Amino acid sequence: MSIRARYEKELKDVFNNLVLMCRHIELAIENCVKALSERNVELAKEVYAEDKLIDKMERDIEQSCLKILMMESPVAGDFREVAAALKMITDLERIGDQARDIAEITTQFGDEEYIGKLEHIPQMAVIVIQMVKDGVHAYINRDLTLARSLDKTDDKVDKLFNTVMADLTALIKKNPDSAEQAIMFMMITKYLERIGDHAVNIGEWVEYAITGQHPKT
Repeated sequence: MSIRARYEKELKDVFNNLVLMCRHIELAIENCVKALSERNVELAKEVYAEDKLIDKMERDIEQSCLKILMMESPVAGDFREVAAALKMITDLERIGDQARDIAEITTQFGDEEYIGKLEHIPQMAVIVIQMVKDGVHAYINRDLTLARSLDKTDDKVDKLFNTVMADLTALIKKNPDSAEQAIMFMMITKYLERIGDHAVNIGEWVEYAITGQHPKT
């Protein structure tokens, strides 16, 4: 097998593992928000196991990328692809951490009735899950337009974030006894907002892989 053919095979393996990692992250986000909505502590705890698996996948992909860099001596364009993958898995792993953080908070509500109806939080989850998928797909398909669209999509997440924070702040002012639970919801909302930010980061590294220029440099 030629060096080029081996490089392409190993990079394809990285692509496949990134897709698999992305699917586990999607599941972690879906389950942590579903656990919150359904008050399902056992489902929340399942997210812990997903996070451990995501951590392992990050380490495995990192090792594969480093092996490519050390063994294959990739040219500039190839180097950018591998370097971008290394940066992306860091953001993906942090997304897994934030899903786990949401799950942990979910287990702390106990049997107390929620202070309000969950509406915007599930909406945020749907958007950020799609953003993560789009970021990974943009990388694999070298889709610059899709990668650059993530920043605009994140504006929707930020808008929902601001709505939730404003609603919860007003609720605390109206009923100070709701403060503890409201703060927990604020934390959950903040974690979802951060997931959106990490997805934007992924899109920026995709742009670097394709163009050689990072949008923030």
